[in-house]
Amino acid sequence: MDNNLELSMNQEIHKFPQSKYVDAVRWISPLSAFDKFVVMAVHDTDSNVSSIDIQSLNLSNQPTLNFQSSWSLTSRVSSLEVSQTPNKPIIAASTFEGSLHFLLVHPVDVSLDSELSVTENSFHNGPISGIDLLSNGSGCVSVGEDGRVNLVNLGDSRLDYRRIFDSQGLVSYTAVKWASPTEFVTGGLGFSLQWWDQRKPGGMVSQFNGGWACGDTSGIVHSVDIHQSRKHVCVAGGSLGTVFAWDLRWPQQPIILSGTGSNELAAHSPSASEVWEVQYDCYKQSSSISNTSSARVLPVLMCSEDGVLAVVEQGEEPIDVLVEPCAINSLDVNPQNPSDVICSLEWESVAFITRQ
Repeated sequence: MDNNLELSMNQEIHKFPQSKYVDAVRWISPLSAFDKFVVMAVHDTDSNVSSIDIQSLNLSNQPTLNFQSSWSLTSRVSSLEVSQTPNKPIIAASTFEGSLHFLLVHPVDVSLDSELSVTENSFHNGPISGIDLLSNGSGCVSVGEDGRVNLVNLGDSRLDYRRIFDSQGLVSYTAVKWASPTEFVTGGLGFSLQWWDQRKPGGMVSQFNGGWACGDTSGIVHSVDIHQSRKHVCVAGGSLGTVFAWDLRWPQQPIILSGTGSNELAAHSPSASEVWEVQYDCYKQSSSISNTSSARVLPVLMCSEDGVLAVVEQGEEPIDVLVEPCAINSLDVNPQNPSDVICSLEWESVAFITRQ
């Protein structure tokens, strides 16, 4: 049976129209035995007002997405992340004006009850393009088009931040992901990736220039992800449908999973446009599960500007999970139940997919 047909027969898709543009969506760790909760960064184009909204996803009988609480922001959200700490998750949101906000979720009524912010002009000069929270919520790393890399430490009632690096605008960073409490990876122009270790002088310990991917065309990395059990392998998604892996053991030999810039993969690439987000797909078992080699890249879920949500795997045909006539801007795999995927659509709606 065709993989795409088989997958479509074993999944349910529910779409929830929204009254505002959904810039990003993330799962929140379980706070109730009956409901699942998601946080969305939304923008009202008529009033030019942005907010962080929490909604509950009720799956009994007819699935519904119900408004829970909201927090207004003075600028549109550029990146959204959630720490999966039990009982009291932390939401981090960066903005296009260069501010960074941390919202604490009340575990009982699932409301946003307090905020800590970094709004100084010296923090970032212009938009913050990427952030990532440590899993325990104790720290956040931010990167920007200004070439600054900042680390924020979260205390009980205050924030401290320090600059790890500043390229003075000569280098722009577009994505970031923690690998450990001391290591993280950044991505930027030219399909470049950088590995940082705070224990080493200068911070950066390895760098990869990926201009190979599209010949003379300079691509951009939009998203990076690192698997918890394989911190030495990072996956990245960017321009021209490109998804590739970077293994620190072979730092100059990328593993291309998808991309129209690669002749051998062009016919098998699910997307020909910008890949906005990539995440390792813990639900999809590798077709070579018997192959214990750690050199094999685990399956990756991606979403794109041309409306494709798909699973890509090294050496395998991609599997379409959702195909839409509009862009799919963000996705998130439920860490507690990887069969559940939520994504935001450009046409002001949210899609929930449960795979069986």
